[in-house]
Amino acid sequence: MIDDATLQQCKLDKNIRQLKIKSLEHAISQSEAIISESQMDEHALTFLRRKIAYSRQDLEVLYLMNNKD
Repeated sequence: MIDDATLQQCKLDKNIRQLKIKSLEHAISQSEAIISESQMDEHALTFLRRKIAYSRQDLEVLYLMNNKD
């Protein structure tokens, strides 16, 4: 989840928000690639899937901020 300080900076500065969006999109993409190619145990895969879900939620918040501007 996005911490309060980062969220505040994203509200104030569109450039920071865009960088955070790109970063999250890349992280999600790479994590999904790891899962698809992985031979990890179920616990590790569950952890990674949970992180992806949190990142998608953060991304939605940032997209909503963009739509407000």
